[in-house]
Amino acid sequence: MKLFDIVSRDPNPEPWTEVSKIPWDDPDFSSRMLREHLSQDHDAASRRISMIDRHVDWIHSRIMNGEGGRILDLGCGPGLYCTRLAELGHDCTGIDFGPASIDHARRTSQESGLDCEFILGDLRETPFGADRDAIMLLFGEFNTFHPDDSRAFMRRTRDALSPDGRVLLEVHTLDAIRTRGNAGPSWSAVPGGLFSAQPHIRLDDFTWHEDSQTSIDRHFVIDAASGDVTLYGTTTQAYSRSGYEELLHEAGFSAVEWHEDWPNVNPGADLEMLVAIP
Repeated sequence: MKLFDIVSRDPNPEPWTEVSKIPWDDPDFSSRMLREHLSQDHDAASRRISMIDRHVDWIHSRIMNGEGGRILDLGCGPGLYCTRLAELGHDCTGIDFGPASIDHARRTSQESGLDCEFILGDLRETPFGADRDAIMLLFGEFNTFHPDDSRAFMRRTRDALSPDGRVLLEVHTLDAIRTRGNAGPSWSAVPGGLFSAQPHIRLDDFTWHEDSQTSIDRHFVIDAASGDVTLYGTTTQAYSRSGYEELLHEAGFSAVEWHEDWPNVNPGADLEMLVAIP
Protein backbone atom coordinates (compact mmCIF):
# COMPACT_ATOMS: atom_id res chain seq x y z
CA MET A 1 0.00 0.00 0.00
CA LYS A 2 0.96 3.63 -0.51
CA LEU A 3 -0.11 6.87 1.16
CA PHE A 4 -2.78 7.41 -1.49
CA ASP A 5 -4.45 4.19 -0.36
CA ILE A 6 -5.00 5.75 3.07
CA VAL A 7 -6.48 8.90 1.57
CA SER A 8 -8.80 6.87 -0.69
CA ARG A 9 -9.72 4.22 1.90
CA ASP A 10 -13.34 3.15 2.24
CA PRO A 11 -14.72 5.23 5.12
CA ASN A 12 -17.22 2.50 5.96
CA PRO A 13 -15.58 -0.92 5.48
CA GLU A 14 -17.67 -4.05 5.79
CA PRO A 15 -17.13 -6.32 8.80
CA TRP A 16 -15.03 -9.44 8.31
CA THR A 17 -13.99 -8.49 4.75
CA GLU A 18 -11.13 -6.01 4.22
CA VAL A 19 -9.45 -6.94 7.49
CA SER A 20 -10.66 -9.44 10.06
CA LYS A 21 -7.78 -10.40 12.35
CA ILE A 22 -4.25 -9.29 13.17
CA PRO A 23 -1.63 -11.89 12.03
CA TRP A 24 -0.71 -13.28 15.43
CA ASP A 25 0.90 -16.32 13.75
CA ASP A 26 3.47 -14.30 11.78
CA PRO A 27 6.87 -15.07 13.40
CA ASP A 28 8.10 -11.47 13.48
CA PHE A 29 4.76 -10.11 14.67
CA SER A 30 4.59 -12.88 17.25
CA SER A 31 8.04 -11.97 18.62
CA ARG A 32 7.02 -8.35 19.02
CA MET A 33 3.76 -9.42 20.62
CA LEU A 34 5.63 -11.55 23.16
CA ARG A 35 7.47 -8.46 24.37
CA GLU A 36 4.11 -6.78 24.93
CA HIS A 37 2.76 -9.85 26.77
CA LEU A 38 5.69 -9.80 29.18
CA SER A 39 5.79 -6.05 29.74
CA GLN A 40 4.90 -4.85 33.23
CA ASP A 41 4.30 -1.29 31.99
CA HIS A 42 0.72 -1.85 30.77
CA ASP A 43 -2.22 -4.28 30.66
CA ALA A 44 -2.77 -4.08 26.91
CA ALA A 45 -1.54 -7.54 25.83
CA SER A 46 -1.45 -9.65 28.98
CA ARG A 47 -2.30 -8.22 32.36
CA ARG A 48 0.47 -7.33 34.73
CA ILE A 49 1.54 -10.15 37.03
CA SER A 50 -0.22 -8.68 40.06
CA MET A 51 -3.59 -8.92 38.27
CA ILE A 52 -2.85 -12.36 36.80
CA ASP A 53 -2.13 -13.62 40.33
CA ARG A 54 -5.53 -12.33 41.45
CA HIS A 55 -7.22 -14.05 38.51
CA VAL A 56 -5.44 -17.33 39.19
CA ASP A 57 -6.48 -17.20 42.84
CA TRP A 58 -10.10 -16.54 41.76
CA ILE A 59 -10.11 -19.45 39.30
CA HIS A 60 -8.48 -21.81 41.81
CA SER A 61 -10.84 -20.95 44.67
CA ARG A 62 -14.14 -20.00 42.96
CA ILE A 63 -14.19 -22.40 40.00
CA MET A 64 -11.95 -25.28 41.08
CA ASN A 65 -12.87 -25.17 44.79
CA GLY A 66 -9.21 -25.26 45.75
CA GLU A 67 -8.70 -28.71 44.18
CA GLY A 68 -6.57 -29.74 41.23
CA GLY A 69 -8.25 -30.34 37.89
CA ARG A 70 -7.76 -30.46 34.13
CA ILE A 71 -7.72 -26.90 32.77
CA LEU A 72 -7.54 -25.81 29.12
CA ASP A 73 -6.46 -22.21 28.47
CA LEU A 74 -7.50 -21.07 24.99
CA GLY A 75 -5.43 -18.19 23.64
CA CYS A 76 -2.92 -18.89 26.41
CA GLY A 77 -0.24 -16.49 25.16
CA PRO A 78 3.10 -17.11 26.92
CA GLY A 79 1.51 -19.38 29.52
CA LEU A 80 1.27 -16.88 32.37
CA TYR A 81 -1.96 -18.40 33.68
CA CYS A 82 -1.14 -22.05 32.98
CA THR A 83 2.17 -22.06 34.83
CA ARG A 84 0.65 -20.44 37.91
CA LEU A 85 -2.33 -22.79 37.92
CA ALA A 86 0.03 -25.75 37.50
CA GLU A 87 1.93 -24.63 40.58
CA LEU A 88 -1.37 -24.98 42.47
CA GLY A 89 -1.73 -28.60 41.34
CA HIS A 90 -3.74 -28.30 38.14
CA ASP A 91 -3.07 -30.25 34.94
CA CYS A 92 -2.86 -27.42 32.38
CA THR A 93 -2.92 -27.29 28.59
CA GLY A 94 -2.64 -24.08 26.60
CA ILE A 95 -3.37 -23.40 22.92
CA ASP A 96 -2.24 -20.27 21.09
CA PHE A 97 -1.66 -19.02 17.53
CA GLY A 98 1.58 -17.16 18.31
CA PRO A 99 4.76 -19.23 17.85
CA ALA A 100 6.93 -16.97 20.01
CA SER A 101 4.45 -17.13 22.87
CA ILE A 102 4.18 -20.92 22.70
CA ASP A 103 7.97 -21.27 22.61
CA HIS A 104 8.25 -19.04 25.68
CA ALA A 105 5.52 -20.99 27.51
CA ARG A 106 7.17 -24.34 26.78
CA ARG A 107 10.58 -23.09 27.85
CA THR A 108 9.49 -21.50 31.12
CA SER A 109 7.31 -24.48 32.01
CA GLN A 110 10.20 -26.87 31.45
CA GLU A 111 12.63 -24.70 33.37
CA SER A 112 10.20 -24.61 36.31
CA GLY A 113 9.70 -28.37 36.26
CA LEU A 114 5.98 -28.04 35.52
CA ASP A 115 4.09 -30.63 33.49
CA CYS A 116 2.17 -28.24 31.21
CA GLU A 117 1.33 -28.89 27.57
CA PHE A 118 1.40 -26.01 25.10
CA ILE A 119 0.03 -26.43 21.58
CA LEU A 120 0.60 -24.10 18.63
CA GLY A 121 -2.61 -23.91 16.67
CA ASP A 122 -5.71 -22.06 15.48
CA LEU A 123 -8.47 -22.27 18.10
CA ARG A 124 -11.02 -22.78 15.34
CA GLU A 125 -9.35 -26.02 14.24
CA THR A 126 -7.17 -27.43 17.03
CA PRO A 127 -8.72 -30.33 19.04
CA PHE A 128 -9.64 -29.39 22.62
CA GLY A 129 -9.33 -32.89 24.08
CA ALA A 130 -11.88 -34.28 26.52
CA ASP A 131 -12.86 -34.34 30.20
CA ARG A 132 -11.69 -30.79 30.87
CA ASP A 133 -12.79 -29.52 34.27
CA ALA A 134 -12.44 -25.92 33.14
CA ILE A 135 -11.93 -24.28 29.75
CA MET A 136 -11.12 -20.58 29.75
CA LEU A 137 -10.92 -17.90 27.10
CA LEU A 138 -9.90 -14.59 28.65
CA PHE A 139 -9.31 -10.93 27.82
CA GLY A 140 -12.15 -10.56 25.30
CA GLU A 141 -10.61 -12.90 22.72
CA PHE A 142 -14.06 -14.44 22.21
CA ASN A 143 -15.24 -11.22 20.56
CA THR A 144 -12.65 -11.45 17.76
CA PHE A 145 -14.37 -14.51 16.25
CA HIS A 146 -17.04 -14.31 13.58
CA PRO A 147 -20.43 -15.31 15.08
CA ASP A 148 -20.53 -18.48 12.96
CA ASP A 149 -17.10 -19.47 14.27
CA SER A 150 -18.18 -18.58 17.81
CA ARG A 151 -21.17 -20.92 17.66
CA ALA A 152 -19.06 -23.81 16.38
CA PHE A 153 -16.32 -22.93 18.83
CA MET A 154 -18.65 -23.06 21.84
CA ARG A 155 -20.15 -26.39 20.77
CA ARG A 156 -16.62 -27.78 20.74
CA THR A 157 -15.89 -26.46 24.23
CA ARG A 158 -19.15 -28.02 25.44
CA ASP A 159 -18.10 -31.39 24.03
CA ALA A 160 -14.64 -31.14 25.62
CA LEU A 161 -15.89 -30.67 29.19
CA SER A 162 -16.17 -33.22 31.95
CA PRO A 163 -19.72 -33.71 33.32
CA ASP A 164 -19.12 -31.07 36.01
CA GLY A 165 -16.88 -28.85 33.90
CA ARG A 166 -17.20 -25.11 33.39
CA VAL A 167 -16.34 -22.67 30.60
CA LEU A 168 -14.95 -19.30 31.68
CA LEU A 169 -15.43 -16.50 29.16
CA GLU A 170 -14.11 -13.02 29.85
CA VAL A 171 -15.98 -10.93 27.30
CA HIS A 172 -16.24 -7.31 26.21
CA THR A 173 -19.34 -5.34 27.07
CA LEU A 174 -21.41 -4.06 24.16
CA ASP A 175 -20.88 -0.47 25.31
CA ALA A 176 -17.10 -0.88 25.32
CA ILE A 177 -16.98 -2.17 21.74
CA ARG A 178 -19.43 0.47 20.53
CA THR A 179 -17.38 3.22 22.18
CA ARG A 180 -14.22 1.93 20.52
CA GLY A 181 -15.92 1.78 17.12
CA ASN A 182 -17.05 5.39 17.44
CA ALA A 183 -13.62 6.66 18.52
CA GLY A 184 -12.73 8.10 15.09
CA PRO A 185 -9.24 8.33 13.58
CA SER A 186 -6.03 9.19 15.45
CA TRP A 187 -2.33 9.01 14.68
CA SER A 188 0.96 8.63 16.52
CA ALA A 189 4.70 8.64 15.77
CA VAL A 190 6.26 5.40 17.02
CA PRO A 191 10.01 4.67 17.29
CA GLY A 192 9.27 0.94 17.14
CA GLY A 193 6.63 -1.31 18.63
CA LEU A 194 4.06 -4.03 18.05
CA PHE A 195 3.26 -3.30 14.41
CA SER A 196 6.83 -2.62 13.27
CA ALA A 197 10.30 -2.75 14.79
CA GLN A 198 11.26 0.27 12.69
CA PRO A 199 10.27 3.94 13.23
CA HIS A 200 6.84 4.54 11.79
CA ILE A 201 3.68 6.60 11.84
CA ARG A 202 0.52 4.75 12.80
CA LEU A 203 -2.95 5.88 11.77
CA ASP A 204 -5.69 4.18 13.79
CA ASP A 205 -9.13 4.24 12.18
CA PHE A 206 -12.26 2.88 13.89
CA THR A 207 -15.74 2.22 12.50
CA TRP A 208 -18.91 1.11 14.29
CA HIS A 209 -21.60 -0.88 12.44
CA GLU A 210 -24.86 -0.64 14.34
CA ASP A 211 -26.69 -3.22 12.22
CA SER A 212 -24.13 -5.99 12.81
CA GLN A 213 -22.96 -4.72 16.22
CA THR A 214 -19.32 -4.77 15.14
CA SER A 215 -16.31 -2.49 15.49
CA ILE A 216 -13.75 -2.47 12.69
CA ASP A 217 -10.25 -1.39 13.73
CA ARG A 218 -7.78 -0.48 10.98
CA HIS A 219 -4.15 0.35 11.72
CA PHE A 220 -2.21 1.88 8.81
CA VAL A 221 1.51 1.60 9.57
CA ILE A 222 3.66 4.01 7.52
CA ASP A 223 7.35 3.14 7.47
CA ALA A 224 9.32 6.32 8.24
CA ALA A 225 12.18 5.47 5.87
CA SER A 226 10.35 4.21 2.78
CA GLY A 227 6.83 5.59 3.17
CA ASP A 228 5.42 2.11 2.50
CA VAL A 229 2.10 1.39 4.19
CA THR A 230 1.01 -1.86 5.82
CA LEU A 231 -2.58 -2.41 6.93
CA TYR A 232 -3.41 -4.37 10.05
CA GLY A 233 -6.86 -4.71 11.47
CA THR A 234 -9.55 -6.67 13.17
CA THR A 235 -13.31 -6.93 13.41
CA THR A 236 -14.72 -7.19 16.92
CA GLN A 237 -18.19 -8.60 17.50
CA ALA A 238 -20.32 -7.08 20.27
CA TYR A 239 -23.10 -8.85 22.16
CA SER A 240 -25.52 -7.83 24.85
CA ARG A 241 -25.64 -10.01 27.96
CA SER A 242 -28.74 -11.70 26.58
CA GLY A 243 -26.90 -12.21 23.28
CA TYR A 244 -24.08 -14.08 25.01
CA GLU A 245 -26.59 -16.18 26.91
CA GLU A 246 -28.56 -17.05 23.77
CA LEU A 247 -25.41 -18.11 21.92
CA LEU A 248 -24.31 -20.34 24.80
CA HIS A 249 -27.74 -21.93 25.18
CA GLU A 250 -27.69 -22.69 21.43
CA ALA A 251 -24.34 -24.42 21.96
CA GLY A 252 -25.89 -26.75 24.53
CA PHE A 253 -25.12 -25.04 27.84
CA SER A 254 -27.93 -25.21 30.38
CA ALA A 255 -27.03 -22.12 32.41
CA VAL A 256 -24.90 -18.99 32.35
CA GLU A 257 -23.64 -17.21 35.47
CA TRP A 258 -22.28 -13.65 35.54
CA HIS A 259 -19.61 -13.08 38.18
CA GLU A 260 -19.34 -9.51 39.37
CA ASP A 261 -16.45 -10.38 41.70
CA TRP A 262 -14.06 -11.19 38.85
CA PRO A 263 -10.97 -8.98 39.40
CA ASN A 264 -10.80 -6.33 36.70
CA VAL A 265 -8.45 -3.48 35.86
CA ASN A 266 -11.45 -1.20 35.17
CA PRO A 267 -14.38 -2.80 37.03
CA GLY A 268 -17.64 -2.66 35.07
CA ALA A 269 -16.16 -0.59 32.26
CA ASP A 270 -15.03 -3.07 29.63
CA LEU A 271 -14.68 -6.77 30.44
CA GLU A 272 -17.04 -9.11 32.28
CA MET A 273 -16.74 -12.72 33.39
CA LEU A 274 -19.39 -15.30 32.61
CA VAL A 275 -19.31 -18.98 33.43
CA ALA A 276 -21.18 -21.44 31.19
CA ILE A 277 -22.53 -24.64 32.73
CA PRO A 278 -23.39 -27.78 30.71
